[in-house]
Amino acid sequence: MTPSENLKKHRHHEVFSAARADHLDSRLRRFLYRPDRLAERYVKPGNRVLDFGCGPGFFTREFAKRVGESGLVYSVDLQEEMLRILREKLETEGLMPRIRMHQCEPDSINLPGDLNGTIDAAFTIFVVHEVPDPAKLFREIAALLRPGGTLYYTEPPFIVSGREFRDNLALAEDAGFRLVETKFFFVNRAAVLKKE
Repeated sequence: MTPSENLKKHRHHEVFSAARADHLDSRLRRFLYRPDRLAERYVKPGNRVLDFGCGPGFFTREFAKRVGESGLVYSVDLQEEMLRILREKLETEGLMPRIRMHQCEPDSINLPGDLNGTIDAAFTIFVVHEVPDPAKLFREIAALLRPGGTLYYTEPPFIVSGREFRDNLALAEDAGFRLVETKFFFVNRAAVLKKE
């Protein structure tokens, strides 16, 4: 059975509601997931970064701090309400000039084609399991990334099984990514991939 066929058996997880957005940005989550360390490790000043499924900006904040005034973060989410919350929070911190918000379609990132090949790092944090077609998502991200660009993919193990995670990794490799490393934490499974 192919990874794509396997994933049809796993599907479909619900989209996390914007009505519960406050659960996504808390002191406990900052302690568990350390968005500052993630940004420090994979984002450089001047980078262009894709934060797909950005929600209320929990990771976007640290990415925007790290890219500096010469970089950009493309914060993409399906829910307009999530983007509104992100704007309200990060405007007060003066970070919005470094951020381009974009409301995606349910089945496509749908960023402008002139961004293809310009993104240095892409993050899909706890969101691929909500996407109806992960294979298409990985192809779209591959098109956006420059050669050698990084994809950081992570999922919560209490929602996404090890098999579903591995099947998604196979789809990412089919889309043109090379697996660099996988990590398993108490609160998430993660993989770092490079665009070939």
